[in-house]
Order: sequence, then C-alpha cells, then structure tokens
Amino acid sequence: MSAISREHLVTGDLAGRPGRIDRVETHRVTLPPGAASGPHTHPGGVAGYVTAGRIVYELDGHPAQELRTGSAFFEPAGATVRRFDNLSATEPATFVASYLLTGDQPLIESL
Repeated sequence: MSAISREHLVTGDLAGRPGRIDRVETHRVTLPPGAASGPHTHPGGVAGYVTAGRIVYELDGHPAQELRTGSAFFEPAGATVRRFDNLSATEPATFVASYLLTGDQPLIESL
C-alpha cells in the first residue's frame, strides 16, 4: 500500500481579514473559450486550483501570470482582480474555487 501524499499548493494570509468566516463554499467554475471575467473582487477571499486549461490571472498591483492545469491561486478578501481570463479561443478552462464567506456576502462583485 502506498503512503498518502500531500503537495502544498498555496497559502493565503487571512491575518488582515476583518470579521469571522461563517462558511466555505467550493465551486467548480468553467470559463468558455475566450471568456474574460472583467474586473471584480471577492468580499471574503478565494483560494483555487486550475483543473483544465490556461488562465491569465492579474491582481491589482501585481504582474499578470499564467495559470495552467495544476496551478493554485489565492485572492485576498477585497483584492481587485484585474483579469481572470481563459487564454484559449477554442477550449474551456476549469478551476475549483473555495470562497470564504460571512453572512450573506456574494461570491463575487463586478467592478
């Protein structure tokens, strides 16, 4: 029997997050070919993992980076996400995201 393996993917700092976290919601999200999220924020923050495709990811004040299958990401509560766009014009991109939420906070707010 093989041993269980754990590979660290991302750490998100919650020290500056105001308030408590009531729940975590995990969603599978599929971006259609060429889809662009537009500027947005996540009031409670989000951590995720790309399961298929290529995504360009850019937080305000940070350079854009390419996420590929197996890449993990963290968006702090209230951070402005400038881009989270599917780089393929022909294939969808899919990721799993865990949203940290308090009360009736929305998962995402467009800017």
